[in-house]
Amino acid sequence: MKKIGIALLIAFAAMKASAQTSISAKDAAKHIGEEVTICDKIFSGKYLSNSSLTLLDVGGSHPNEVLSLVIKGDDRKKFSTAPEDKFKGRQVCITGKLVDYKGKPEIMITDTAQIKIDPRM
Repeated sequence: MKKIGIALLIAFAAMKASAQTSISAKDAAKHIGEEVTICDKIFSGKYLSNSSLTLLDVGGSHPNEVLSLVIKGDDRKKFSTAPEDKFKGRQVCITGKLVDYKGKPEIMITDTAQIKIDPRM
């Protein structure tokens, strides 16, 4: 019985790992609705004080970004350094669900664990 439990645990972990896809930022639009990991460069970012939103541009500077990251005000407070400063010009890995916002792919960042500086760089 113990072996069955261990086998089920391993199978569940394998399914969970396969549910997340690693893709390039330029392919993000093809994966709307999916939970993905994307490693690419943050080209620019800005904080919009009137709406308390932080926008980070992945794969190019606005308006030529291939992916936008959005951090709302309450989630921004979770970062020890302003995200638009901390990540600008850095290679990062982002994990989250891709959504379509006005024809462009976007990931909502709600936790600091979703965006990490790429350790390979």
